Amino acid sequence: MSLLNLFCNVDDFWQAFRPYWHGVMLAQARGQRVRTPRLSPSEIMTILIRFHQSHYRTFKAYYTEQVLTQLGAEFPDLVSYNRFVELIPTVIVPLLAYLQQCQGACTGISFVDATAIKVCHNKRITRNKVFAGLAKRGKTTMGWFYGFKLHLVVNDRGEVLACQLTPGNVDDRKPLPNMAQTLFGKLFGDKGYISQRLFEQLFSQGLELITPLRKNMKNQLLTLTDKLLLRKRSIIETINDQLKNISQIEHTRHRSVANFLVNLLCGLIAYCHQSKKPSLNLPNQQLQLLTRCS
Repeated sequence: MSLLNLFCNVDDFWQAFRPYWHGVMLAQARGQRVRTPRLSPSEIMTILIRFHQSHYRTFKAYYTEQVLTQLGAEFPDLVSYNRFVELIPTVIVPLLAYLQQCQGACTGISFVDATAIKVCHNKRITRNKVFAGLAKRGKTTMGWFYGFKLHLVVNDRGEVLACQLTPGNVDDRKPLPNMAQTLFGKLFGDKGYISQRLFEQLFSQGLELITPLRKNMKNQLLTLTDKLLLRKRSIIETINDQLKNISQIEHTRHRSVANFLVNLLCGLIAYCHQSKKPSLNLPNQQLQLLTRCS
């Protein structure tokens, strides 16, 4: 997506969202003056999202080397880097609302997974002060970590359907019922989602949870279709890899919780605008046939 198309999409959203957001801001101001920054929220959001579509590894380098030197015509009211950093927390709520708009639609075949978002090296856990009381120690198949978990649900086209951020010690199964409220058809997960109670709860909502079996579990009859789709669960692992290595949702340089949330939201939005996503490439007729199979 080009910079112009990105700004048009963000600005169209902002024009619709602005009356509500201004009403909230005025209610919280309680008679205090609300200053309007030189850069509009849609411009701030565009620059932040665009960074995650670039090849820069740090936002400071992107802003000073790319935005200030080459994008002055597109953003005539640019501010200094330090001032821009002060404006970043002001767009958390608009970014969250915009992410909801960018999410895809359920097709009947969905995949769920949770990935670790580390905020520091394990040797520096006791010295970390930025996320004290928020981040927790957790464990994945890759070992122990300190930070958060990003729970993600995607469809067969690689589009994000739902996401939720929790501390690192939260069970993968806990946020799933809330994330699956609008889903239908079949949901494929790994062994971390095995739970008879969870299966029955989702099944009552019209969603069938399908997971692989542990070694100590009795054999379960699955259709050939479900077995094949269960092998395609790597699609969501590919998406998590792209979010971390292309959209850069994970790094240990955060000095603010607000900027950490903005970085995560913009990385997810940048992926949603990605033209080519990991996909099963299923035709509509075949997709309808697969969702009907039991």
